Amino acid sequence: MQERTPGGDAPSDLVRFVLPLNHTAQRVAESKPLRIVAIGSSSTEGAGGTVPYPRRLEIALGARFPDLITVVNRGKGGEEAGDELARFQRDVIAEDPALVIWQVGTNAVWKRYDLPEVAASIRAGLQLLGGLPMDVVMMDPQYAPAVIQQPVDAERMVSLIAQAASQASANVFRRFALMAYWNVIERVPFDQMISTEDDGTMLHQNDWSYERVTQALAAGITDAAVPHT
Repeated sequence: MQERTPGGDAPSDLVRFVLPLNHTAQRVAESKPLRIVAIGSSSTEGAGGTVPYPRRLEIALGARFPDLITVVNRGKGGEEAGDELARFQRDVIAEDPALVIWQVGTNAVWKRYDLPEVAASIRAGLQLLGGLPMDVVMMDPQYAPAVIQQPVDAERMVSLIAQAASQASANVFRRFALMAYWNVIERVPFDQMISTEDDGTMLHQNDWSYERVTQALAAGITDAAVPHT
């Protein structure tokens, strides 16, 4: 039987991080406050009245590490990597987080941006953050009809994010693969995973998928931050 992430509705190999979260682990080990900044577009900010993943993540990790967790939501709808990079100093670095979760790639695919240009902004952002005392997790696009209607671009964006993260020794939360698993393997229909209330675009996650993505992300962070005995 395939191992699954506790509470995550996902095979653990889809959500387990390749690298440890050393700064996060140190805060946990010392029972010091753990500040997380989530930066990205509407997937992070929230859309359509749903509770976005940063708030859910604060609750999920707070249950595991009481009184330690703060998750700061720095999502801004419509943005892409270059826009987010331009506000890193104010919205990320100034917050002095132990962990940054940078969600990118969705608007690049949906709006048909120049993908190598987006990848260059991702590399520049990772280089900037890599010199600071914080862990970085990249979050790739959601597997949604509005994204996969450009299948070549979607797969390419996922690959470019993975390549940039690998070069910068950063982790990737594989949201695209996780949601594809639910839809393709588990046969979860899109109308159970994706909001049908955002002008018919079928782009944004709904409460069902936000909660499951959050539980998988929380499990990945916990696994990478707590020593195994």
